[in-house]
Amino acid sequence: MTATYLNALGVTCSLGQGKAAVAAALFGTDDHGLAALDGWVPGHALPLGNVDVTLPAVAPERDTRNNRLLKQAVEEIRADVDAAIARFGADRIGVVIGTSTTGIEEATGHIAARGRDGVWPESYRYADQELGAPAESLAEWLGLAGPCYGISTACTSGARALLSAQRMLRLGLCDAVICGGADTLCRLAIRGFHALEATAPERCQPFSASRRGINIGEAAAVFLMTREPADVTFLGGGASSDAYHMSSPEPDGRGASEAMRLALNATGLDASMIDYVNLHGTATEQNDAMESRAVAAVLGTQVPCSSTKALTGHTLGAAGALEAAFCWLSLRDAERRLPPHHWDGQFDPALPALHFVASGDRLAPGRRHLMSNSFAFGGNNASLILADAA
Repeated sequence: MTATYLNALGVTCSLGQGKAAVAAALFGTDDHGLAALDGWVPGHALPLGNVDVTLPAVAPERDTRNNRLLKQAVEEIRADVDAAIARFGADRIGVVIGTSTTGIEEATGHIAARGRDGVWPESYRYADQELGAPAESLAEWLGLAGPCYGISTACTSGARALLSAQRMLRLGLCDAVICGGADTLCRLAIRGFHALEATAPERCQPFSASRRGINIGEAAAVFLMTREPADVTFLGGGASSDAYHMSSPEPDGRGASEAMRLALNATGLDASMIDYVNLHGTATEQNDAMESRAVAAVLGTQVPCSSTKALTGHTLGAAGALEAAFCWLSLRDAERRLPPHHWDGQFDPALPALHFVASGDRLAPGRRHLMSNSFAFGGNNASLILADAA
């Protein structure tokens, strides 16, 4: 089967802007990007993972925060993209971007203005809230003419974008694909999770007996994926859909287990060959329960694992790409460090006792295989596997 590689990474999130800043916080002792912010839910100051920097401008007809955040991440790999255009041609480079919020935050303000004034604001553009808008904005900015589309499968969107990019390369539709995810803070999403009583009033505690819910964050993470050998191989992954419930995961984690098993089958790996798992780990009661059971059933309880959502918040449609980026950073780290699991250390006796990564833990010598899990509303599941180059 044709090998595919993650040749370049651009990333921005509440931990920092760019690979170096994000890695420094990711592998640190307890740096995190969560801060209590007012205004998103009336009467509540919720911890949120906000990217608090000035973002680059985009074309006026594409001006949403989601598109600006995505552009900032892509600017980090612009030289790599330009080299790919020169090598392959603009029509041989695809774009696949996962998102769930796209321009909905801007649309929310426009809808409120129409309700107040009776007419749409002049700046309202329905296309801003379409789920393909980030991918289209990116392709227009870069002058690309290859396949271009968006994916929106809730919290697996970014992960599925990588799987789609690999398929396009293996089918010969493209020679390079810009793939990943981008989502920004959005009142509709934050208030929706709050209405479901899924948000925590303090920093989240994934897999803790005292977990109380999620923190929401924003991020963009994008890769240049090609068939050209590089330091990090994208081996592939697995996806499933158990359709158990609109918003609750299947309690025993059968869909999650299937996604992990499919990922192992697709990559030709045995469960014992997985060296680390970046857990979906939302810190909600039901997600953490089902995921711990699924991981224990498929991989056992000794594989090192961690949830990084206590650092960034849950970045929704960007989460699968962002957490794959964290695996990429581990594989490229000279000290072979793993992202620590930040929590209060209170194991839930009702759950399998997973092996959570402590600060300073490192990968053993030899080729490494890292798994990243993403699980979404509607029972949509994805599991990715990255490795060192063979």
